[in-house]
Amino acid sequence: MRRNHSTTPRTPRVLGALLLAAAGVLTLGAAPGARPAAAPVPLGRVVPAPASVTPGGTPYRITRATGIHVDGSAGARGVGAYLAGLLRPSTGYPLPVTDHGSGGIRLHLAAGDFGAEGYRLHSGAGGVTLTARTPAGLFHGVQTLRQLLPAAIERRTVQRGPWPIAGGTVQDRPRYAYRGAMLDVSRHFFTVAQVKRYIDQLALYKINELHLHLSDDQGWRIAVDSWPRLASYGGSTQVGGGRGGHYTKADYREIVRYAASRYLEVVPEIDMPGHTNAALASYAGLNCDGTAPPLYTGTQVGFSSLCVSRAVTYDFVDDVVRELAALTPGRYLHIGGDEAHSTSHADYVTFMDRVQPVVARYGKKVIGWHQLTGARPARGALAQYWGQDGTGAAEKAQVAAAARNGTGLILSPADRFYLDMKYTRSTRIGTDWAGLVEVKRSYDWNPGAYLAGVPASAVKGVEAPLWTETVKSSADIEYLAFPRLAGAAELGWSPAAAHGWNGYKVRLAAQGPRWTALGIRYYRSPQVPWPS
Repeated sequence: MRRNHSTTPRTPRVLGALLLAAAGVLTLGAAPGARPAAAPVPLGRVVPAPASVTPGGTPYRITRATGIHVDGSAGARGVGAYLAGLLRPSTGYPLPVTDHGSGGIRLHLAAGDFGAEGYRLHSGAGGVTLTARTPAGLFHGVQTLRQLLPAAIERRTVQRGPWPIAGGTVQDRPRYAYRGAMLDVSRHFFTVAQVKRYIDQLALYKINELHLHLSDDQGWRIAVDSWPRLASYGGSTQVGGGRGGHYTKADYREIVRYAASRYLEVVPEIDMPGHTNAALASYAGLNCDGTAPPLYTGTQVGFSSLCVSRAVTYDFVDDVVRELAALTPGRYLHIGGDEAHSTSHADYVTFMDRVQPVVARYGKKVIGWHQLTGARPARGALAQYWGQDGTGAAEKAQVAAAARNGTGLILSPADRFYLDMKYTRSTRIGTDWAGLVEVKRSYDWNPGAYLAGVPASAVKGVEAPLWTETVKSSADIEYLAFPRLAGAAELGWSPAAAHGWNGYKVRLAAQGPRWTALGIRYYRSPQVPWPS
């Protein structure tokens, strides 16, 4: 319990202050009688775990005199401005971003063994230096720097410091180049502002791919000029019969721009030939019988299919892919391909043979759900595996054979990584068709050795999907995503040797106060020793 200073003798208080100063933990410029500063966050207590941590030396303290010094490049200047925007509200300090000066926080682009996204962070009494080969590396280093500060740094009003950063060096780079999260905006629609909020949360954990599930039976969410009823009519509802909505092209460009400012690439998905009722309801000609079905607001799957034999189907695909590719600067376009139960196998293969070249024609690489491996994946295509531990051996063998033949894999096992699975039977939202997925189960597996017969080199990354049949608000997104999203990020970023539940759960627990400061209402799993 904190003692009442009005009854505390002066001499012990002064002696205590001297001892704290000698230990290097008293805030510079602290008022007499101020509470002692807590020890800095240890360098290794971040998520994802860094590749290498060497602690040591005197901590650096951010003060009113601190500046953010960049090397003059546009990339470093942009990351510096982002960092200043993070730190100013809670510290109340000016933190000018300049291309001259020394000390303080320095962001520096330089040649080195950093890879496309790696960085080095060095902290000492004289300041903090972040070095990377690319702006993306600097940005990821800023996320580590952020976690090395007290959780109160995340608040948007001035907080009581101090703001220490532990001394030492972090050298870091990702295990996988693809580290994704998927948001289903089709079952329930989410606004541009809501998507931006999720992007900011993903960026904190070095996620670099935002997969947007833009079409499904319940809603079409992106404007297509050549087929306007897709959005105006097909996007007019959602699960349960709510209002729905769609993104204009300007809306989508803004999402892409904002994601890029956080070094995330947007991966748009148009699911086909199944999961297409919103399109079939919008245009009768896409149906083999020429009759448009009613809009659908339920949650069943597998009942819809584009008409594979009709020429208009491929006109539709060409137009949609062309317009969406023109809006998307990223490398990938996801064509879905899952749960096409109303499409014969022969028609499925025919459809994929015709559609994959369309994606290539407009300059994008194909991603499809792993059922794509039952057809003929195009050269350079990625298959996203969403099976489970108990998925049949034949299906797993099919995926493994494709991987050995050159198809890259993104791993999203439903009973590990689907963020919409309930944690426990009493979880208020979510589904449980793939089982109950508590935090440990979500984290405790190795992507590089998950599927038998798959070369480790074929695994290109991981992705945590969030389907939204039961998810209606940002609060719902956050409750299901946190804390599991942090574990997904660690499996994608950190070296396999750094993984281990016992150490991870302690680092994860330290994220709780940060999420509270950010206004994230997370699930307080009993498996994690959260601070009281």
